[in-house]
Amino acid sequence: MSGQGSGGNVIAAICSFFIPGLGQLVQGRILAALMFFLIVGACYGAAATVILFFLWPVGAVFHLWSIISAARYRPVGM
Repeated sequence: MSGQGSGGNVIAAICSFFIPGLGQLVQGRILAALMFFLIVGACYGAAATVILFFLWPVGAVFHLWSIISAARYRPVGM
């Protein structure tokens, strides 16, 4: 991937829009992908229960962070 704004980063951001962490996985950042997927999934899953409904904004913030992180990624040495 060339860097911020490259076609690869746009594709990664679109992937993260649909599934949090998928963009990071496409970029080869496995730990970041796992972190975003688990945190957002846990927050959205907990928000699906009526008792923990207040957690959906936390999940939404991490989901947005996942998209932005995929779009702005610049590999080391670039």
